[in-house]
Amino acid sequence: MHEHAFIHLCQPDAGKSCGACCGLYNWADSSAESLVERLKSRTRRFQGMVRGLDDIPSFSEATKSAEDQTKRYEEIYCCEYLGFLDDEEKRVGCLLHPLRNGGTDMRDVSFYGKELCAGHLCPSYHYISDAEKQALIHILDDWYLYGLCLTDIDLVKNYFRLISEGVYEMPPPSRFEGGALREIARRFFSFKISWPFRNDAANRFGKYYFDGSQYMISRIDYAALGCGRSRFDAIFLSLCSEFRKGEEVRRAEDMIQANIDAFVASYQNVD
Repeated sequence: MHEHAFIHLCQPDAGKSCGACCGLYNWADSSAESLVERLKSRTRRFQGMVRGLDDIPSFSEATKSAEDQTKRYEEIYCCEYLGFLDDEEKRVGCLLHPLRNGGTDMRDVSFYGKELCAGHLCPSYHYISDAEKQALIHILDDWYLYGLCLTDIDLVKNYFRLISEGVYEMPPPSRFEGGALREIARRFFSFKISWPFRNDAANRFGKYYFDGSQYMISRIDYAALGCGRSRFDAIFLSLCSEFRKGEEVRRAEDMIQANIDAFVASYQNVD
């Protein structure tokens, strides 16, 4: 029986990677600008301070003292050993990993330990199909947006479902390697950071918020807005939407539909 090749979502290529499971987006200020500065400074600190395992405690203490430790949720750990793996600062990853340290694996000193770090696969590995994974890797080319979208399973699967319904097939991943289709899909996923109806004060990871003991799912009260539940409700929740009136819901629906329509039209016009 033919087996599909494993798709490494954490480090898919030389242009991007994901650090979400290390708490990257759990900082209170998790804007791209803030995270870049945080990762740059700790990477430089690691390069200057760490020559072996004995240097790790001092690095950890210095990093925690130098950085703002305010988090979205205190219960979710933010690993201080996440940094940039390359000089171009395109890939985030573990500064303790053996591939960075001449074969020496230092991950046992981390909060989660070597075994969990090495063996953990996030839910996206299991719920996003191979075709969707490959397409997403082609579409997104920066670590910040890639990590935000990769870990939002609802956003990924609903978008590919909607465009698949429009073109009567799941577009082959190769169709996203360049050109108009890639740009249209990228504009959609960029809503993750540019969505005009986003409620930044909601303090959510997509549709989820943490009540201190478990994840809860947010809801949009469409009745209070004088309209029915939107056909794009799942996407709106992924984008942390908050609407003040029904007209905003309709504008938001038009934005999503316009992207889908543009994709379908472009797909049909390309051989």
